[in-house]
Amino acid sequence: MNGILPLWKEKGMTSHDCVFKLRKILKTKKVGHTGTLDPEVEGVLPICIGRATKVASYITDAGKEYIATVSIGRSTETEDAQGETIASDLTHKEFSKKQIIEALEQLTGEITQIPPMYSAVKVNGRRLYEYARKGIEVERPIRKVQIDQIDLLDDKQSFAGEEVTFSIRVRCGKGTYIRTLAVQIGELLGYPAHMHSLVRTVSGNFNESHCKTLAEVAQIMDQEQVQTILRPIEDVLTEFPHLELEESLVESIRNGQVLPTVPLLNDHPSIMMMFEGRVLAIYQNHPTKPGLMKPEKMLLASE
Repeated sequence: MNGILPLWKEKGMTSHDCVFKLRKILKTKKVGHTGTLDPEVEGVLPICIGRATKVASYITDAGKEYIATVSIGRSTETEDAQGETIASDLTHKEFSKKQIIEALEQLTGEITQIPPMYSAVKVNGRRLYEYARKGIEVERPIRKVQIDQIDLLDDKQSFAGEEVTFSIRVRCGKGTYIRTLAVQIGELLGYPAHMHSLVRTVSGNFNESHCKTLAEVAQIMDQEQVQTILRPIEDVLTEFPHLELEESLVESIRNGQVLPTVPLLNDHPSIMMMFEGRVLAIYQNHPTKPGLMKPEKMLLASE
């Protein structure tokens, strides 16, 4: 059993919970997720099965899209609605649509973020949430992340109240904390803020229409039709240029041999080596041997 299963992760479950349950449903141990989603977040979570676990990192690194509700007027220790309130300003406030859009525009492009204390980022070998649970404050690394686009989804001309909420769509690169982005939006508007809710609508090449819930996967497995919902490895690698191999080179590629480089690698850092529509390996120029190329990732080795 090999391929990518686009799963719709439901609220109340960790990404690890999903992997644990799928191992039982699919009766296979080689199952891995492609990036953690918090328990209260629902949405697209591609799961790699069998040989497809080798391409999990490419999905993790791919772009994501989220729909979030931002709440202005109160901040929390976890930066989302589940945390304890640490600051609030519940005076009446009013923002124009223009004000909010201007704040969103300031956070578009390459920005810096400080990861939340309640996050899986490691500092000195331990997860930040481990320190947070013990009440230990540690210096957190400042990280650069890419925000491709933020759209205001509410079609109102003004937003008013003691705690103002509005929805946004965020298209971003890896490592972005939408919780932290909500706090940053609040800072630009002059008030404490947190992320009230979050749904991941896109991960790499997969969106909600591709996804199945755990219950649906179990039903399809009972019908012995699970292969019909698994996507091939090639679906993850569409951004890579590819080289269709002559049959004489197939065994060398499958054995992971270092070979003379090809012109396609002059313009691209990595390329797919394919034969009869299947990707065998990802190759890159050899870092220390000019004129040669080496495998970056072996996907279909010799039996």
